[in-house]
Amino acid sequence: MSRFFRAGRLGAFLLVVTVAAIFAPVVHAADAGRAECRSMPSKILGHPVAYCVILPRGYDTDTATRYPVLYFLHGLGGNEQTLLESGGMNEIEDLRAANKISEFLVVAPNGGRSFFINSRDGHVRYEDFFIQEFIPFIESHYRIDAVRKDRGITGVSMGGYGSLRFGLKYPALFGSVSAHSAALIDKLPRFEGSEDQTSKIARVLGGSFGNPVDPKYWERESPFTIVKTGPKPANLPIYFDCGTDDDFGFNQGAQKFHDLLVSRGIPNEFHLYPGGHDMDYFADHLPASLEFHSHAFGVAPASK
Repeated sequence: MSRFFRAGRLGAFLLVVTVAAIFAPVVHAADAGRAECRSMPSKILGHPVAYCVILPRGYDTDTATRYPVLYFLHGLGGNEQTLLESGGMNEIEDLRAANKISEFLVVAPNGGRSFFINSRDGHVRYEDFFIQEFIPFIESHYRIDAVRKDRGITGVSMGGYGSLRFGLKYPALFGSVSAHSAALIDKLPRFEGSEDQTSKIARVLGGSFGNPVDPKYWERESPFTIVKTGPKPANLPIYFDCGTDDDFGFNQGAQKFHDLLVSRGIPNEFHLYPGGHDMDYFADHLPASLEFHSHAFGVAPASK
């Protein structure tokens, strides 16, 4: 059984959940990779942004090699340490040891409650930060082969929304994209409520889409809209999956997103698997996207 996200179960959900931050032991094998957590300055956001990096085996000794990179986006309520604190390091090391993935960096920034977009009020320009500052910073401070083919992006829940959105909006930047239980909603439900209720819903959505939520802004930023109005991406491997019993009905949105991609002639690998929007589901299926990106990078795993 995978150790990723097995340390505990998710608690109550509002709209989009994240992986619980429960510490798991780190592998100490002689040839294991290592992780480090730091921060970088941001002029766009006006404050430092924390991030964690899982480095491949041999990174510190083989100083000539440059590696592919996979950006991991967390869910709502998570942060840059979500992947590490939930046992992701163990999962990656297990896959490396089993010769199922090649050596690449995994980089996880703190996205707060931003949905990884520029907020409706313009106060939190997270998309601008990620594209204009974060990626260049990471790829100039670590030995990364900074070319499209060797740059992938993935995420869960809110982060799945972000990864699909980034991958499809910037297909010249990313060479592969994946998502698990992405917060995909093809049409924002219409609702009537008190000012207090609408404010709470806006807070659940991170405030990124306005307070109250602006349906037009939601639609404009949606991955569905990007696919409908944007250019057809060329040579972009896409993988995403969702649980058939997703707590928020994201499985329905995922199916409609797959149907939209097919209608636009955009190749993609899509799966609906048994499960909900919870830790067990993420644990079972994250290895699939790690292997997917490893294959997209085109670097064979090292021999045992």
